[in-house]
Amino acid sequence: MTALAVRDASLWRHAPLVLLLGSGGLLLGALFFQYAMGLPPCPLCHYQRWPHIAVVVLAAGALAIGPGALRPWLLGLVGVALLATMATGVFHAGVEQKWWAGLAVCEGGGDDTAVGVDDLQKALNRRPAPRCDQIPWSMFGLSMAAWNAIISLALAAFAFRAAFAEGRGR
Repeated sequence: MTALAVRDASLWRHAPLVLLLGSGGLLLGALFFQYAMGLPPCPLCHYQRWPHIAVVVLAAGALAIGPGALRPWLLGLVGVALLATMATGVFHAGVEQKWWAGLAVCEGGGDDTAVGVDDLQKALNRRPAPRCDQIPWSMFGLSMAAWNAIISLALAAFAFRAAFAEGRGR
């Protein structure tokens, strides 16, 4: 066995940890921007978080069970979840760039009809959700949604490659 093959096998053995840290890091970054930087998420930002939560759970499961017949399937599901958040990130980036319209939930605000004083007070105290077509932060000309799409695609490719490597017995 060559040194490259040993290193390659070691990489795939640690794939669930890499995927857990990747999605977990993206989630922690989103929470940092939300709570430390004061950038509340829009509805599409929330939709991008759910698949990352699934990845963390599935990758933790793959770590817990160790190598075996189930692990490639878990890694494949991780790849599917990462493709889902990547697709949502691409859609969100397109909405931000005005390439297409967002969802109805992306409009921000709302059309609350206040019936009484209590309803009016609740409506005034509630902050509207941010709009999905505004870019609150960017780096190198790419928004957080675009970065999520790029990183998630790379992690998905890694997850599928790891699932294939695990499935064929390295």
